[in-house]
Amino acid sequence: MARPVMLGNGQLTVGLNEFGLVHDFYYPYVGLDNLTTSRSVHHKIGVWIDGSFSWVGGNDWEVSVDFENNALVSSVDMHNNNLQVSLHFNDFVDSEVNAFCRRITVNNLAESYRDIRVFMHQVFQISRAGRADTALYVPEENYILDYKGRCCLLIYGQLDDGTEYDQFSIGNYGIEGKEGTYRDAEDGELTNNAVEHGGVDTVLRLVCGVGAKKSKTIDYWVIAADSQYSAEKIHKTFKAAGLDKRLSDTREYWYEWLHIADRRLQTVEDDYRHMARKSLMVIKAHIDKRGGIIASCDSSIYNFGRDYYSYVWPRDGAYAIWPLIRLGYTEEAKSFFEFCRDILTPEGYLKHKYQPDRSIGSTWHPLIHGDRKELAIQEDETAVVLYMLGEYHAASADDTFVLSLYTTFIQPAADFMAGFIDEQTGLPHASYDLWEEKFLTSTYTTACVYQALLVAADFAEKFEYPDDAVRWQKTAQSIASNAKVFFNEERQAFRKGYLLKEDGSLAFDNVIDISSLYGVIMFGDDNIFAKSTIDATVNTIESILLDQCPAGGTPRYENDHYFESDPPLLGNPWFVTTLWMAQYYVRTSRPEKAKYYLEWTLGKTLQSGILSEQVNPTTGQQVSVAPLVWSHAEFINTALDVSKKQDT
Repeated sequence: MARPVMLGNGQLTVGLNEFGLVHDFYYPYVGLDNLTTSRSVHHKIGVWIDGSFSWVGGNDWEVSVDFENNALVSSVDMHNNNLQVSLHFNDFVDSEVNAFCRRITVNNLAESYRDIRVFMHQVFQISRAGRADTALYVPEENYILDYKGRCCLLIYGQLDDGTEYDQFSIGNYGIEGKEGTYRDAEDGELTNNAVEHGGVDTVLRLVCGVGAKKSKTIDYWVIAADSQYSAEKIHKTFKAAGLDKRLSDTREYWYEWLHIADRRLQTVEDDYRHMARKSLMVIKAHIDKRGGIIASCDSSIYNFGRDYYSYVWPRDGAYAIWPLIRLGYTEEAKSFFEFCRDILTPEGYLKHKYQPDRSIGSTWHPLIHGDRKELAIQEDETAVVLYMLGEYHAASADDTFVLSLYTTFIQPAADFMAGFIDEQTGLPHASYDLWEEKFLTSTYTTACVYQALLVAADFAEKFEYPDDAVRWQKTAQSIASNAKVFFNEERQAFRKGYLLKEDGSLAFDNVIDISSLYGVIMFGDDNIFAKSTIDATVNTIESILLDQCPAGGTPRYENDHYFESDPPLLGNPWFVTTLWMAQYYVRTSRPEKAKYYLEWTLGKTLQSGILSEQVNPTTGQQVSVAPLVWSHAEFINTALDVSKKQDT
């Protein structure tokens, strides 16, 4: 399962599944907390007509899930031939307040007038253990309140003529053998049970009297706030005016936000431009207003693994912010860099991953290897953020902001990298690789550290810290003079890397890894890697990895077992790595080949334009989380690269 639509405003984030049903509901941070149970439970929508009842998502429903090209507003169509009814949804998270809103158009496809009953079901899990929540009916303002502590969810629905929902039911879900009070809807009637606690779910009934071939509109919302009073205050404004203005204002917000990128995107071909705009909105939906950038808010990964992707990886965040920097966005970039400043350790490095509230995230990296204590880090995550700060400065010339980070981020991070060097090799000490799997000194990390030190040295010269500049330049020069060890003459390609053993020997990892090539072409230069070694590596990749499976594209590296397919091939193609190859072809004046992989990417999106992490190597179907923010960022970067090349 994927999330074809992610809606958000930097605090409240809602994911719709392939049936258009609410499956993820994050508040008060993007990616934290998920107020649904996250594994398989979703909010349901039911329809009763003339004694027949059906839950959306069953075999008798045809569902199409998309979102608009110019605003983060869903366009969901649900059609049932047996009931002769269709529903159209425009869903959005309000741009100003924390409210998830659904405008539902109910279309009577029959030749006669009918009473159509629509049931809106909610199942939240505010308490982490799935207990101790309360849901109750509030008669004064006719709404349902689902709450625990400082989290309150206000639920309400009405017709476009102001007619309010006429029945409700509140009960238990998932405890004491109870399946859920949503079952109460299946006879077309609700019991109006007014309160329950523990694991709870709720249902509203809205009755639409709809003429033949006519339609009625339902306005429905869930308001999230830290108190009942705050939620009710918002509710009263919505109730008085309906959703027309809220929807209009939210669309206007997204139009204005996208307008920042319009000048640059005008040079991008139409198909790529539409996808780029959607990708921008997907990235924005994953950016918390306090600076953290979530890798993916698709919680369905939890069904197949031990954890979510709802974390801030400094690596993913840096790559996600890159196309925004290129397109003229500054506030999101500045907030992200401030987030990284705040999470930087006193020693000057960034840890594996974080929650959006700046607390440390989970990890699988140990603090010991053999008999030696080691840092549980990917050094590339520190380096790439510093590198991206250089990209921000090049695009914005914002001396004041960058200078404010000099002693709090640039200096400690660069000092750490300059000191995190093995004396024997003159190269970075081992840490985990880009893919978070292997502990070694990798080609990718070395190239990234090299370039980050040069960026830091440039900042030091600009802001008149000459001693820093000399020290960091010296370390970068040492890296450059020793980097030839990363090329494997036998395989004619860059190695994944090596591990410096206790006896002083080097244990080489000669696996062909796309990140080795990408690191070299993106962060290296003529001082560190010869062009002949790059050309040789590309030839090897093209013969071993690129387009070597029925679905096309390229895996991360040889024999990648993550979400291994059946039958197993060399690995699942990733959008990120395939688009990296496209970017290489742009750099080497082969834009048509780059466009081939842009088209390959477009051919494997969901209907809504969502990109996952991987695709099945045989069928081309999406695999792992969807959306993956990094995939969308690389699509935009590639489209911009192609456009820039064609303009020159």
